[in-house]
Amino acid sequence: MRPFYRNLAGLIGFFAIWEAVVRAGLVREVFLPPPTVVLTSLVELIGRESFLRDIIASLLAWAIAMFVAIAVAVPAGLLLGSIPGLRVATRAIVEFLRPIPSVALIPLVILVIGGGPEAKITLAVYASLWPILYNTIYAFDEIDPLLIDTARSCGTSRVRILRTVALPHAAPFIFTGIRMSGAIALILVVSTEFIAGAHRGIGNFILEASGGAGRMDLVLAGTVVAGLAGYLINEGLERVGRRLFRWNTAETEAT
Repeated sequence: MRPFYRNLAGLIGFFAIWEAVVRAGLVREVFLPPPTVVLTSLVELIGRESFLRDIIASLLAWAIAMFVAIAVAVPAGLLLGSIPGLRVATRAIVEFLRPIPSVALIPLVILVIGGGPEAKITLAVYASLWPILYNTIYAFDEIDPLLIDTARSCGTSRVRILRTVALPHAAPFIFTGIRMSGAIALILVVSTEFIAGAHRGIGNFILEASGGAGRMDLVLAGTVVAGLAGYLINEGLERVGRRLFRWNTAETEAT
């Protein structure tokens, strides 16, 4: 539990400095409300059904985007990693598409599929594909060629080699890509909700709170919820990874 208490101490210290800076008048409270005000507003928001619906809408879009990204990126990575010729042939288009910021595609996505939940899911899928895809391909480069040659010498088919040799070796790398994509997908979902003005979601709540009277306490409360969701997603995936791949962790530590 030591890391937990250290993280908690750091968080409390950050909030204490924030509170002191605002109370000392170094920053105007109307622009940056102190943590006590933000947390009070957050507690009030948790009791609102509409805000809970916004949270559920964002998390549901995140879950769908992650499912689609995994379903597309893992098979594609296995295919490109196992067939060098195909990997070389598609390298140009992959390297062209990968650096394009997903946020820059918002106008195009809205024109093509509209501004509903499909827009944020599509953009989140696009952004989440690349870490999973590249980690899967990278995993193939790290496989000991002797393992593949031994399996082939025993008459094992290509499909079975992928399933019994390559995939178990690549699994920790793939899961690392999934953990990285988890944060990226949440960022894209909330950003698209904020920029494109979705009907539901944390980003839409922040957008509405920042307009009109400009309730910065509500804006920061929504931001805290988004950050907390990202932390819990990453922490949950990290715990699952440690449980699933203990053998890989033990091997790394022994090395």
